[in-house]
Amino acid sequence: MPKNLVIVESPAKAKTISKILGKDFLVESSIGHVRDLPENASEIPAAYKNESWARRLGVDVENDFKPLYVVPRKKKQQVTKLKQLLKGADNLFLATDEDREGESIAWHLLEVLSPRVPVKRMVFHEITPQAIQEAVENPRDLDRRLVDAQEGRRILDRLFGFEVSPVLWKKVMPGLSAGRVQSVATRMIVEREEARMRFRPASYWDVEGYFAPAGSSDDMFAAILVALDGTRVATGKDFDAHGQLVRADVTVLDQSQATSLARGLEGSSFSVTSVEQKPFKRSPYAPFITSTLQQEAGRKLNFTASRTMRAAQALYENGFITYMRTDSVTLSAGAVAMARDLAKSLYGPDYVPPEPRRYTKKSKNAQEAHEAIRPAGETFRMPDEVARQVSSDEARLYELIWKRTVASQMSDARGQSAQVRLAAAAADGRRAEFGASGKVITFPGFLKAYVEGSDDPDAALEDRDVRLPALEVGQDLRVADLQPRGHETKPPARFTEASLVKQLEEMGVGRPSTYASIIQTIQNRGYVWKKGSALVPSLTAFSVVRLLKAHFSRFVDYDFTAAMEQDLDEIAAGEEEALPWLRRFYFGNGHAGLHAMVSQRLDEIDAREVNSVSIGRDAAGIEIVARAGRYGPYIQRGEDTVSIPEDLPLDELTVEKAEELLAAPSNDRVLGEHPESGEPILLKVGRFGPYVQQGDLEEGSKVKPRTSSLFSTMEPATVTLEDALRLLSLPRVVGVDPADGEEIEALNGRYGPYLKKGKDSRSLEREEQLFTVTLDEALALFAQPKKGRGRTAAAPLKELGPDPATGADIVIKSGRFGPYVTDGTTNASLRKGQDPETMSLELAAEMLAEKRAAGPAKPRAKKTTRKKTTRKKTTAKSTAVEKPGG
Repeated sequence: MPKNLVIVESPAKAKTISKILGKDFLVESSIGHVRDLPENASEIPAAYKNESWARRLGVDVENDFKPLYVVPRKKKQQVTKLKQLLKGADNLFLATDEDREGESIAWHLLEVLSPRVPVKRMVFHEITPQAIQEAVENPRDLDRRLVDAQEGRRILDRLFGFEVSPVLWKKVMPGLSAGRVQSVATRMIVEREEARMRFRPASYWDVEGYFAPAGSSDDMFAAILVALDGTRVATGKDFDAHGQLVRADVTVLDQSQATSLARGLEGSSFSVTSVEQKPFKRSPYAPFITSTLQQEAGRKLNFTASRTMRAAQALYENGFITYMRTDSVTLSAGAVAMARDLAKSLYGPDYVPPEPRRYTKKSKNAQEAHEAIRPAGETFRMPDEVARQVSSDEARLYELIWKRTVASQMSDARGQSAQVRLAAAAADGRRAEFGASGKVITFPGFLKAYVEGSDDPDAALEDRDVRLPALEVGQDLRVADLQPRGHETKPPARFTEASLVKQLEEMGVGRPSTYASIIQTIQNRGYVWKKGSALVPSLTAFSVVRLLKAHFSRFVDYDFTAAMEQDLDEIAAGEEEALPWLRRFYFGNGHAGLHAMVSQRLDEIDAREVNSVSIGRDAAGIEIVARAGRYGPYIQRGEDTVSIPEDLPLDELTVEKAEELLAAPSNDRVLGEHPESGEPILLKVGRFGPYVQQGDLEEGSKVKPRTSSLFSTMEPATVTLEDALRLLSLPRVVGVDPADGEEIEALNGRYGPYLKKGKDSRSLEREEQLFTVTLDEALALFAQPKKGRGRTAAAPLKELGPDPATGADIVIKSGRFGPYVTDGTTNASLRKGQDPETMSLELAAEMLAEKRAAGPAKPRAKKTTRKKTTRKKTTAKSTAVEKPGG
């Protein structure tokens, strides 16, 4: 048996390193973290069940913030395996990632395994034979500063989430969560939507002309009206967000004025009044770091941040790229030489500058000592070679990284820009001046290899040639056409994943390594949904942000959050101690800490106020309000309410739209009275469809009226009192099984009609059978083996084509909970705002890739009464226990 045990985080990483190290080393995976804070009360060991701090936070705030660490049940078997392997080893190498998270995993392994053999910390930023061999030969000690920084972050996030989330449960909606960075990211998205809601468009007009030198028919170019009688013509930048003009020294044209001017210039003599030419150059972009990789993969490949990081992780663990969580833009000397050699061989010596390029990071809170993200090894493998060994996503991402790395060491792009002015007198005597811009790239340089994407569609045109003919001052021009053009200012664009990542990084909020999980979390929690690629906040997000800004403003302040990241960097560098820092945050120091703020503010929060967003007032002066309710968002005007469509962004919910929704015919009506109780039988339409209800909810009563959904074969317009009474009679007792005395019921559930006996169930084919199925028929069904709902498969709504990752055909189908995409093995529901008709193959493939990566749904843990003695180990840093059970 090998005498050297190497532990890494993932099985894929273990497999790659094992091939490199050979038979003298046994490489095993920890499968991520082996210890963490307890997630709920059921995870707290018996020895700590009576400790209030353990039940509430998992952190002993009164005892130097000592965390209670537990080994999750799902990790117990792997920990046992690692302990067994360690018994036969002479050396233990902890080869987890070099960043804070990796250092923390290494420390937890050390605490759990309690090795009695020499322990060596093995670090590397690429998985190549040379890098791994150097790591084995040059181990270092565990860096407790990095461990302290990660532990401080974990405790901080636990304190924030576990203190603030219950406030949201009480004042907004049960099940919500608050997060130190997630809440700030949600605030950014909500505030952008609020800016869109405040926005008022302004309209302005100009004239576009098409000109050519006199006597020429080929050298046509376009020019735009820029001035009248020496006064500049207004453009979009001259208006504010309220549609008001912000300067007086411009001329605003309306449609009639622009049309009149265009006609008045027909037949006028145009000539060139000025020509300005100047050279320009552009330098290449720095190699990728985590955030820029996420941004570019979003723009160029339409990848989400999560999809990007999954592909990057796989490329790293299989030895194709360097470590993908980095803030460093530097390249090793060998990588620089390789990039320069490749550029020279592919594009020629002119495309490589005389001296290597060096890059430095200028954004807030730059950290980590890794290299930039680049192809791994001393010889960069070509993209087509790698594509034969990896998945489609990984191949596309590798090509992006390869191009960016090579381009970073190439020559500047050079060119010539030109600004031309031409003028003529209109029929009314006014002097109209037009302007045209041109640009020609004379030497593409790095653009030959790589052109960066942009969040602004107009900016994407910058790298295209716009050629103007050779023109001279005084030269006469022929007018081919003059057209008035109308324009309207645009509201600020919603964030995409790429632009949100960029904004988070620029503001120093969070860390690039966490951006993907943050964006995924705020979508999973229902705070944000996607309309195309745009991130749209829900009304719940508005409520949460309003509450946090009004009552916990300091903790969702952008500068405060960025300052906390800086503090964590200082802890990692040994310049700050974690314990005093945590005390200041939680208990306060000259200001209220988190704990006191939650205790003091809870009773002050007006739940109705934070859950309400004013839309405006109708013609009668009655306020229209959007509210977040337990059963979904709705509009209220006086006593009138109506649900807000799930795919309607709040910035599109104008007073006019709200009135339209409120005026829409409702299917709610009284069907009659219950023959026994005299209660009204009502037909209503809720967010989950039409239903009947017996009686009204009395004010102050917690007893909800009896309800029953309509059958799929029923139309609300034709439902009678008799139909309603039959529906309200469900569930129906079919009879008792004579074999065991258990009662059999007929019910209508989420997945259709079914029979229930104890914990066993059988599906019925038709809803009408709920009223007709007999005891004998029910017993016959239960006597048969349980099987899937064997309904005839419906034709797909749309066929999209083969999945780039698996090759299986992707189709869109209609399910009980709405449309979903499937490749026959994996299903993914369409998200709010996604239309089956406009769904693309690329987006569907991305959704399925995310679903596969998430893995199968976790089964519910079975309850057990078995008790097991827990082993407890206390360190200077934490309270550590293993979870009971196995």
